[in-house]
Amino acid sequence: MTRPGPKRLTTLLIALLASPPVPAADTPPDIATFVHVLNRLTFGPRLKDLDRIRTLGLDRWLDDQLHPERIPDPAVAAHLATIPTAGRSAADLMANYDLPPAAKREIQQKRAEMANASEEEKQEARREFVAKYRGQMEGNPREVLDELSEAKLMRAIYSERQLDEVMVDFWMNHFNVYAKKGPDRFMIADYEAQTIRPHVWGKFEDLLHATAQSPAMLFYLDNWLSADPNATPARRRAGGFGFRQPMAPGTGQAQGQGPRKRGLNENYAREIMELHTLGVDGGYTQKDVTEVARCFTGWTIRGIRQQNPQFVFVNAIHDKGDKVVLGHRIASRGQAEGDEVVHLLATQPATARFIATKLARRLVADDPPPALVDRVAATFTRTGGDIRELVRTVVTSPEFLAPQARAAKIKSPFDFVASAVRATDAKVYGAGDLAARVAAMGMPLYQQQPPTGYRDSAETWVSTAGLLARLNFALDLAGGRVRGVEVDPQLTTRPTGALEARLLPAGITDATRRTLDTEAQGGADGARMAGLILGSPEFQRR
Repeated sequence: MTRPGPKRLTTLLIALLASPPVPAADTPPDIATFVHVLNRLTFGPRLKDLDRIRTLGLDRWLDDQLHPERIPDPAVAAHLATIPTAGRSAADLMANYDLPPAAKREIQQKRAEMANASEEEKQEARREFVAKYRGQMEGNPREVLDELSEAKLMRAIYSERQLDEVMVDFWMNHFNVYAKKGPDRFMIADYEAQTIRPHVWGKFEDLLHATAQSPAMLFYLDNWLSADPNATPARRRAGGFGFRQPMAPGTGQAQGQGPRKRGLNENYAREIMELHTLGVDGGYTQKDVTEVARCFTGWTIRGIRQQNPQFVFVNAIHDKGDKVVLGHRIASRGQAEGDEVVHLLATQPATARFIATKLARRLVADDPPPALVDRVAATFTRTGGDIRELVRTVVTSPEFLAPQARAAKIKSPFDFVASAVRATDAKVYGAGDLAARVAAMGMPLYQQQPPTGYRDSAETWVSTAGLLARLNFALDLAGGRVRGVEVDPQLTTRPTGALEARLLPAGITDATRRTLDTEAQGGADGARMAGLILGSPEFQRR
């Protein structure tokens, strides 16, 4: 019998993923429920997770995950300790991994001098430049982003506080910042550690306010450049800022030539309403965008050039005068105007519904049940946006545990890679290749340029190229061909039935069984069988 090749297998995958999931009939009901819960609230079930949830009971396990401070988590610290940049502040990273100021000045001068040089001459100049300044830097800027991605994978794979990591990932995507925009690559670690993580289980308003004052967000959406367009030169000088042109998206280089006149910038004002709170149909107008932008003038950053970026309010460049946002009059009172906008947006019914919809989509279904969204939105209003209670409302709902919700979502590349490593109990000594595999599947970590973040729906990830990359990764992981990752060789010596029970405890469908039987009859070894199980539609779903 002829074994299907990679392209044929990918075609089968697409067809099977497009079909409604059919649960295995012989799976015990409690195991099916536990696997479903672990697929949604963790980065994939391990055997010991199934044992723990069975021992504790579902209610106790859920309550512990909703209170991660109760759960010891020593493995994460041990793995992060192997990553040189993990846990270091933006100031520390900028001082040791960013180009020295003298180097930046030399770059600007060289660019002008070599505008008409040949490519060979430019390459030689780059080599000389790198050699000249290498000794002044602990590492290069690329290492910071690479190791940030490694740390994210280590947390997803090894943390016992799995729901905490799932929610950090959710909110980092909701309040997306593109790490390749200028110095944001140095600030995004602080953004995650100091802005997102401390507020994951608190009030939504507090999280929104923290993101509004984050240097990473202020830089990414250009609010640090926003000023009263009518401010006199004397007022701008009084602010103590000699700002350059805004960075061109994705380049880290200034747009245009020469000095730029400061003025009102509406980027953040638009996104805080469209993407962070009200939603695109949330009832705001272009006039509201302008008024919100006026309220946030003077919310800026001091210390980027001194390699110590900090939020600061500069009254000298703030747009004075009263504003009207969503029909609500905001009196002129400096920084407090931005605080008032945050409160106003965080308490709108449209915000309650928008956040409820996104949480239900992440945890239940691409098209969340309207009744569930209504209840989560009501919890938002009743509790003042208590995120812990919002998540509790979702995960204790009948919709969350309903049969039609099981295996109804497609894993993102990040979810897929982390879950495959967890399912095999592989040992990760370095996650660089894992991060590269996630990127090859279309999801480079911290590098989604639009402020929308990555979409959380099946059509985003089901493509021939993406699924082929997933299948190749699954086969490479099982075959021991992923750098820095070691799979127990005994795993792939098990009979196919034992492999299925280990990697897919909720069972497989008849269609996948036929594919595996064909491979087995064609002489596939244990590593290939394990890889095909990891690449199966059942494993792709969560």
